[in-house]
Amino acid sequence: MGIRIGVVGVGAFAQCFIPLFKAHPLVENVVLCDLDAKKLKENSDRHDIPDTCPSLDNLCAMDIDAVAIITQHHLHGPQSVQALKAGKHVYSAVPPGISLSEIMQLVRTVEETGKIYMIGETSYYYPCAIYCRTRFSKGDFGRIVYAEGEYYHDYIHGMYDVAKWRFGKDWEKYFGSPPMFYPTHSTSLVVSVTGAHATHVSGLGFVDRHPDNLYSREDNVWKNPFSNETMLCRMSDGSIARINEFRRIGHPGTVGMRLYGTEASYEEQVGSQMWVTKDRSTCVDLSALLACKEIPVGGNRGMMSKVTSSDGTHCGVSDVHPVHLLPVEFAGLGNGHNGSHQFLVDDFVKACVSGRQPPNNVWMASRYLVPGLIAHESAKQGGVLLEIPDFGEPPAG
Repeated sequence: MGIRIGVVGVGAFAQCFIPLFKAHPLVENVVLCDLDAKKLKENSDRHDIPDTCPSLDNLCAMDIDAVAIITQHHLHGPQSVQALKAGKHVYSAVPPGISLSEIMQLVRTVEETGKIYMIGETSYYYPCAIYCRTRFSKGDFGRIVYAEGEYYHDYIHGMYDVAKWRFGKDWEKYFGSPPMFYPTHSTSLVVSVTGAHATHVSGLGFVDRHPDNLYSREDNVWKNPFSNETMLCRMSDGSIARINEFRRIGHPGTVGMRLYGTEASYEEQVGSQMWVTKDRSTCVDLSALLACKEIPVGGNRGMMSKVTSSDGTHCGVSDVHPVHLLPVEFAGLGNGHNGSHQFLVDDFVKACVSGRQPPNNVWMASRYLVPGLIAHESAKQGGVLLEIPDFGEPPAG
C-alpha cells in the first residue's frame, strides 16, 4: 500500500525532490502545489504530473496522506502545523521553525496528532556522519570529549540572488537574519552521531561591517547585527561542542565537523578527512572512502531486484552510504548534498507507510534547531550562559 503526497512549493530546490517522490515505488500519486499558477503549470508539464493545487489550504482539504513543504524558511513552522492538524504526515525543508514558540507548537502537534514529521536535514546523511556513527556505535571513539561543527557560507556565493528572489523589492530588509536561526546543518552532524543534546549554551556574535550595510540597517526586520555567530554548548553526555555559523567569511564554503574522543578522533579540514588514534599508530586518510561518486546498483552489497533506470547507478553517493536500502527506481536520478536527497525521500516515505519514526523526527529537529535560537539570545546579552529547553525523546516503539 502506497501513499499520496503533495509537494508544497515548486521552486528551484523542489526540483531535486519532485522526481524522487514521483519515482518512489511506495508513492501512488504526487500533487504539485504552489501559489504561482504559471510556475505550477510549468512544473506540471516538466515532470508530467497532472494533479495540481493552488494553495496549502486547498491541499489540506484533499484526500492525500502527506505533504512535503519546500517553501520559504519563515513559513515552515506554521505550514507544518497546519498540515499536521489536517491529518497529513509532514516532510519539511530546514529549518523547522524560526522561534522557540513555533518549535514548541510543532512538537506538541505531532504528539497530539500522532502523525509523522520529518525534517529534511541533509547533514544526517553526509558520509562523514555515517562513518562516525558507525565508529561511535562500536565504541571506537571511547567517550566523546569535544566536538566542532560549522557551516561556512559567504553571502557572495549566490545568497544575494536567493534573498532577492525570496523577498522581491523588500529583500534588503530581510537579508540580515541571525545565522544561528539556521544551525541544523552543523548541529545535526554532532547530535546525530553521539545522541547527546545541548543543555546549556553561550553565544557570541560578530557585528557585521560589510560596506553593503545589510545587517546594520535600521529597517532590518530581524534587528540582528551579527553576520557570524558562534555557540559553545554543554552537552548531555558531559562533552563540549563548538558550533560556527558564518555568513561573511573568506572561505570557499563548507559543512563540516570534528569529533574527539578519549580513544580516537575524526578530523576534517578543507580537502582532508582523517581518522586518528591516541597511540600514534593509526592515521587513516578517509578522503577516497567518503568521496561521493556513482556506485552500481547491487555492487558488493548484494543483488537487488531488476534495475529500472537507464544507467544502473546510484548517483552522488559514497562507499559508506547504504545504497542497498534505496529503491532501484532511484538509480540514475539526481542526488544532491553529499548523497542525502534520495535517503531523505526514502526514509520519509517508508516512515509514512510503516508508522515508525524516521531518524530526523520532530524531537531530533528540535535538538538541531533550539540551541541556535537560544545561542542568539545569549549573543545579544554578551555571551551569558543560558539553559536550553528540551522536548524529550520519541515515544517508545
